[in-house]
Amino acid sequence: MKSLLLLLIRGYQKFISPLFPPSCRYYPTCSNYTFTAIQMHGVLKGTLMGVSRILRCQPFIHGGYDPVPKKFSLKRSTKRKHVE
Repeated sequence: MKSLLLLLIRGYQKFISPLFPPSCRYYPTCSNYTFTAIQMHGVLKGTLMGVSRILRCQPFIHGGYDPVPKKFSLKRSTKRKHVE
């Protein structure tokens, strides 16, 4: 299951994402964040973290640096660093 999800994310990054202009508010991108979260925390927790990150991505948010935390959390990382 884990391998399949990671393969689907890589497929999205390679074939679907390039069709759209870059519009990420966060670094790393939501797909990279989800990929790393699944690798670090497993399928269930990693997917929840990725979905939470995507839901946080909206026009009224500042964005910036938001790495995957070492401990499971659905909140934004406290290590903020603005990236332009």
